Amino acid sequence: MTRPARRKIREEVAATDFEKLYQTYYMQVYSYAMSLTKNAARAEEIAQQTFVKAMTAGRTYRGDASERTYLCAIAKNLAVDGFREEKRRAPFPEEAPPDETDHPARVADHDTALRIHLVLHHLNEPYKEVFSLRVFGELSFADIGRVFGKSENWARVTYHRAKRKIQERMAENE
Repeated sequence: MTRPARRKIREEVAATDFEKLYQTYYMQVYSYAMSLTKNAARAEEIAQQTFVKAMTAGRTYRGDASERTYLCAIAKNLAVDGFREEKRRAPFPEEAPPDETDHPARVADHDTALRIHLVLHHLNEPYKEVFSLRVFGELSFADIGRVFGKSENWARVTYHRAKRKIQERMAENE
């Protein structure tokens, strides 16, 4: 078999593998990006950029972590880059117009979620990120440990400490 023919076969196999990867992990990467950005359009853009980056930089994936962990790490980096760019462009972000279809239960849920996010925002690292990866990114403790280069047990303990800190601060604020 000639060298160009082997290369074409490898590219076809890689395209098939990438399609499976995309179908398997797109919603998880999108959900994680949504938890970071709180913006559906931006989350979709980050998810798409994540897979493009994974496909074009496929040679840098060493296999130390699961594919989902690798993709979420790329998504996180893209989100951080986006936040930095937004901060550089517009120092005072505009507020979204209020939703006029709110009813009392939805407002209460929104207020509770906002209070949790405010407490989470003031948590120190790594508690903030471990909690976000677990709750919003839906990563396993083993995957979180790999992201930080630590053990699964470290991720589990850090998550539970973060959860306890959030509960304590929520109780203090009531």
